Formats: sequence, structure tokens, C-alpha cells
Amino acid sequence: MASKKMALIATKGTLDMAYPPFILASTAAALGWDVQIFFTFYGLQLLRKSLDDIKISPLANPAMPMPVPMPVMVQMLPGMESMATMMMKNKMKSKGVASLQELRDICLESDVKFVACQMTVDLFEFETSEFIKDVEYGGAATFMKFAGESDVCLFI
Repeated sequence: MASKKMALIATKGTLDMAYPPFILASTAAALGWDVQIFFTFYGLQLLRKSLDDIKISPLANPAMPMPVPMPVMVQMLPGMESMATMMMKNKMKSKGVASLQELRDICLESDVKFVACQMTVDLFEFETSEFIKDVEYGGAATFMKFAGESDVCLFI
């Protein structure tokens, strides 16, 4: 019997939206599934060599639990994004949650295929040298063949 396939589309480059594709992909790969992630628009940030600049925004994120309630005006102040990111990273570390770098490395070690949207790379005038080396570049048609044959296809 052929292994199951999972296709993921990663469109966001924030800390809270970076975890789901890497967690789902690494889990599926650990189960023996064939997995591909198509990174498009802001999701391309997750393919940069360094993930240090990936942040979370408390602004317009009403479900984000904070230690103390923050009015919207406070969330807009300079430095709040960095503070929220630091707080979230510290919370994750204290709970034993793997870092984004660790999860991405696990995906790569587990043969999860990363496909960068060539149209978006061109649109934002990125250089391929800005991204990790283990990336294939292609358009939607490149990814659609795999997605069309997948057992699970998720848009994140």
C-alpha cells in the first residue's frame, strides 16, 4: 500500500502561524507520510536562513492570552510586538515546546519537501540566497499535482 500524502500551504510568517505547518508536517512525516509544504506570500519568511525575526503581534489577535489584559492602544505602542514575542517564546520554552528552528530542522531531516512559490519570490524581489538551501522553487502548478493526489490538504 502506498503511503499517505499530506499537502500544506503556508501563507503566514508570524510566530503563531509558523508552528502549525511545521508541527503537522513533522508529525505526518514521523507517521511515514509523504509531505510537502508550499510556502507562499508571507509564508516565505519561514524559509529564511534565520528565523530570529519571526514575531507574534498582540494587535488584532483577540484570542492571544496575555498575563494581563491589554487595551488595544497599549498593543499599538512601539516594542509591544517584541515584548509579546519574548513572552510567547519564554512560555513555549518553559513548557518544552520545540523552537521553530528545531521543528523546521526535524521536517528537513524527515524529508518533508519545501516548495517556495516562485511567483511570490519574484513579486517581493527576494533572492534565493536569502533562503535555506533545501527548497524547491515552483509555481502553483508544481504543487497542485502533489496536492491533487494528497489524502490531506490544509491551508494555513
